[in-house]
Amino acid sequence: MPLYLRPTAFIDSPVGFDGRFMRLAGGLSFFSAFEVIEAEDGRRQSKRLVPVGEIEAVIASDAGAQTAFARLTAQRSALQLGERVVRLDQPQVMGILNMTPDSFSDGGKHLDDAEAAGSAGVAMAAAGAAIIDVGGESTRPGAAAVWEGDEIARVQPVIERLVRSGVAVSIDTRKAAVMQAALDAGAGIVNDVSALHHDAQAIPALASRTCPVIIMHSPDAAKSLHDGGPYGDVLIETYDWLDARISELETAGIARSRLIVDPGIGFGKGVADNLAILNGLALYHGLGCPVLLGASRKRFIGALAGEISVDQRLPGSLALALKAAEQGAQLIRVHDVAETVQALKIWRGMRDQGLSG
Repeated sequence: MPLYLRPTAFIDSPVGFDGRFMRLAGGLSFFSAFEVIEAEDGRRQSKRLVPVGEIEAVIASDAGAQTAFARLTAQRSALQLGERVVRLDQPQVMGILNMTPDSFSDGGKHLDDAEAAGSAGVAMAAAGAAIIDVGGESTRPGAAAVWEGDEIARVQPVIERLVRSGVAVSIDTRKAAVMQAALDAGAGIVNDVSALHHDAQAIPALASRTCPVIIMHSPDAAKSLHDGGPYGDVLIETYDWLDARISELETAGIARSRLIVDPGIGFGKGVADNLAILNGLALYHGLGCPVLLGASRKRFIGALAGEISVDQRLPGSLALALKAAEQGAQLIRVHDVAETVQALKIWRGMRDQGLSG
């Protein structure tokens, strides 16, 4: 029965605990134990807590667990995005810039005004966003499909303006033609919520490139992003799905070193599923890729906080960003850049104090 390793028992400072802690993915989070999970067919059979000093003996006969262990503690390489370098030894903010009429939070805010959108993106970068994620098609439930030509027309002039201003840009799309146009315009990352399932041309298009690619979990990514469940164990099933997709993409010519994983909060998952993933987020570092969390202003925040509207979900979004940082997420995708950057600066200050002894 395969073993899964989830770092846990996080500590504020490793000082004075030699041999009793490990550093998570080369970042600023330190942990003192593993939750060792035995699972079969996506269902958890047992679990136990193992101090870090004892883990190698526990996984000695499980090659898969040994590989995950090595990946959990390995440094993640910085992203080279044109002239910009985005370090992944600390949590970085990705700002959301939607060029859509119908996105759930900010639809229509910048549609048909590339200059204003470019200025908004530059402002987010000035407020501390390391990357601006530009999208031209909403992926909310029930959103209308957008022809790739219209999508390109929405995003390309904005990307060009941002790149001219020295901003690192990601393109949020499922379509190969849009990916190509955006990369040619200067975007440095492709963010595909279908994990390159939606468009058969996406994999060959990106296999010939060198850019990082964000792949997100959704249960039926090729057809519907929002149908899913019930899960036997959503944490394990999502991990296995991403692991299998990474292997498929490696075979197709997209190296693991180029991939960033997103567990897909809210996509084909209910409130309990989302919470299980957030509580177990550190598990995904065992895939050996940087981890992105996109939970900003999402519906389950409203559900947990008394059905509050989208524009009232900032406090909940900040709570999730800090939870992600604690568990080593390298990229946190948000609408509210300045507020999230400030929260992470305080979090970083506490980490720095701990490291100073």
